[in-house]
Amino acid sequence: METIAYFDCFSGISGDMTLGALLDLGVPEDHIRDGLRRLPVGGYSLRISRQTRGAIQGTRVEVAVESAHQHDRTFAEIRDMLERADLPPSVLGRALAVFRCLAEAEGRVHGVSADEVHFHEIGAVDSIVDIVGTALAAEYLRICRAYVSALPLGSGFVRCSHGLLPVPAPATLELLRDMRTVPTRIEGELVTPTGAAIVRALAGPGSQEPPPLRVRGVGYGVGSAELEYPNLLRIILGEADPAYGADEVVEIECTIDDANPQLYEHVMERLFARGALDVYLVPVQMKKGRPGVSLHVLAEPWSHKHLCDIVFEETTTIGIRVRPVQRVKLDRRDQTVETPYGPVRVKVVRTPGASVEEYRPEYEDCRQIALREGIPLRTVYETLNSFLLGCGKGPSA
Repeated sequence: METIAYFDCFSGISGDMTLGALLDLGVPEDHIRDGLRRLPVGGYSLRISRQTRGAIQGTRVEVAVESAHQHDRTFAEIRDMLERADLPPSVLGRALAVFRCLAEAEGRVHGVSADEVHFHEIGAVDSIVDIVGTALAAEYLRICRAYVSALPLGSGFVRCSHGLLPVPAPATLELLRDMRTVPTRIEGELVTPTGAAIVRALAGPGSQEPPPLRVRGVGYGVGSAELEYPNLLRIILGEADPAYGADEVVEIECTIDDANPQLYEHVMERLFARGALDVYLVPVQMKKGRPGVSLHVLAEPWSHKHLCDIVFEETTTIGIRVRPVQRVKLDRRDQTVETPYGPVRVKVVRTPGASVEEYRPEYEDCRQIALREGIPLRTVYETLNSFLLGCGKGPSA
C-alpha cells in the first residue's frame, strides 16, 4: 500500500515545523544530518529538541546561522549546488521542486526570472536545511502522496530582508494560488513562504481532503511563536485502503522526427535518474510522411518541470505537452526471496479476487543470474516461476 502524508495545518506551517513533524514520525536524526553533510553549506548548527505547546509534545528544529560566513545565493546557484551533491534522485527531485516553487513565486513578486531570485544570507541557509531535510525525511518515510488542510491566513505585518511586509507575505500569497485557505484573527505570520512552497510542491495546488486512511503515525512539529493555542504542525501518516490504489501523476509527451535515434537511451537514463516513474517511446507517422518517435514520461507532479528541462536539453523538440493523468494500480511491495539461485528480488502484488499474493521476479536479478550461470534468461524465469508456484507464490497461484 502506498504511504500518504496529510499536513494538518491548524496553526499554519513553516519549514522548521515541517522537518520537526517528520522527525517526530520516527525519521532518525542522523539520517537528516548525514544527508545535509553532502551539501557544501557550512556556518550553521542544527538543534533538535523535544518541546511542549499546550499539552502536546512535539519536535522542535532550530537552525542557528553564523551570518558572517554566509552570502546571498540565487536559485540558479542553489539548483547547481543540489545537482552536484550526492543526493538520491527522489530527494533531489523533491528539493528542487520546492525551491522552484519558491523562486517562481518570489520572481513574480519582484519582476525577475526564477533563476535570478536571491535567497538572502541566513534565510538561504534556513531554507536549504529545511527543504533538503524535508526531502530526506519524505524519502525515508516512503511518502508517495501528500494532502494539505486549509491553510490559516494570519494578519498584521512581518519584517524581512525587503522591509516590513503585510501578512501573508506577497510571495506566500503567490504560493497559495488555487490552494484552500481560511481567514483567522491571529496576528502574525502563520504560513511562511518556505512552508507554503513545501505543501504546494508535495501536495500540489487544488489539494483536497485525503482518502480514508489507515493511520500509521502522527508527528508534531513545534513552531517558534507563542500563540493562544498550541503552535504545532501535525502530519498524519497513513495508508489508503481501497480495492485499487490511485494517484495523480503528470504525463510529459513530445514528438520528434529529426533526432539521432542513438540519443534516446541516454535521454531515458537521465530521466529515470531524475525521478521519472516511467519512460517509453512510440513510433509515429508525422507531417510530410516523416517517421518519428513520441516520447512519453510519467512523473510525480512535483518533478515534471526539471524533467521537461532534460527533454529540452537532450532532444531536438521545441514543444512539450504536459497533462495530469490518474494512475490506477494494484497494491504492491518489494521483497527478497531465497530461491535455488540465491536471494532474488520480487514484486509482490494482489490481483482482484485472488486468495493469495503473486510474487513476480525482477528482470534485472533474473538477467544477472542468467549471465552468472551461463543459461538462457527464459530458463531462469521458468525455474523461478515454478519454484514460487510450488511455494504458493507463483504468478498463477
